[in-house]
Amino acid sequence: MKWENQTFNADFILMGIFSYTPTHIFLFSLVLGIFTMALLANTLMVLLIYLDSRLHTPMYFLLSQLSLMDLMLVCTTVPKMAHSFLSGRKSISVAGCEAQIFLYVSLLGAECFLLAVMAYDRYVAICYPLQYFNLMNWKLCGLMAASSWFLGAFDGIVELAATLSFSYCGSREIAQFFCDVPALLHLSCTDTSTFETLIFICCVVMLLFPLSLIIISYTRVIITIIRMGSGEGRHKAFTTCTSHLIVVGMYYGAAMFIYMRPNSNRSPTQDKMVSTFYTIFTPMLNPLIYSLRNKDVAKAFSKVLGNRKSRE
Repeated sequence: MKWENQTFNADFILMGIFSYTPTHIFLFSLVLGIFTMALLANTLMVLLIYLDSRLHTPMYFLLSQLSLMDLMLVCTTVPKMAHSFLSGRKSISVAGCEAQIFLYVSLLGAECFLLAVMAYDRYVAICYPLQYFNLMNWKLCGLMAASSWFLGAFDGIVELAATLSFSYCGSREIAQFFCDVPALLHLSCTDTSTFETLIFICCVVMLLFPLSLIIISYTRVIITIIRMGSGEGRHKAFTTCTSHLIVVGMYYGAAMFIYMRPNSNRSPTQDKMVSTFYTIFTPMLNPLIYSLRNKDVAKAFSKVLGNRKSRE
């Protein structure tokens, strides 16, 4: 490895996104509230899908995996950010930075592939409803979900290994609230042009390839929905699909903005704002979008509340 000795002896400094002005203290409190909502909402989604037998279908199994990924993603960045703000200690160890890079990149990559799997699930359910449980059986569903986790972890290992090969002999201040790979590139005194090319290739594989599958799947789905004779069936299909498309649009739009721009066009302020959106806001919005627009989830929640009240 090419990391200099001083790399191991000095911590990095996370500059964060908040100062101690009244406005920023309010915004910090707002982010903590959003984090708490994301934590509770995603945990609730996982538990509801596990506890209610009516939700034991491939679609909801995949949704539980998305909630689990969002839960882990928001816990990878926000607790450290909150600790740094409240304690005033902005340093993060090299090992802590490595852990954040691996978890954060792995989870982002895993969600990219999982969203493509979810699009395929909706494609089969709407275009081939009578063959759904044959084409989307539990074995295949589990295999595709596991593949999403594996491919995400592989991406995390590749980017972490490349980041470890750099020398950091100048400033230790990372213009982010977590260890983000693009922000670290600015601190390296090593030529990072090869790695920037690698990041672009990874983005094509991890972002554009799954996104193209999603577009193909939903093109077929929309054509099928338009041809449906039943108004109720058309409405239900549109409701399910629009929920997924909203999530896809928010997630892929923000990720491509961060990772597919050249370094010359980067602004630390813009990167912080967009990173906040897809690492904190999106994990909160995902379960709300799916639960508010899904009658089965609402019924499962009412059932759990009803059982609790009856026991009291």
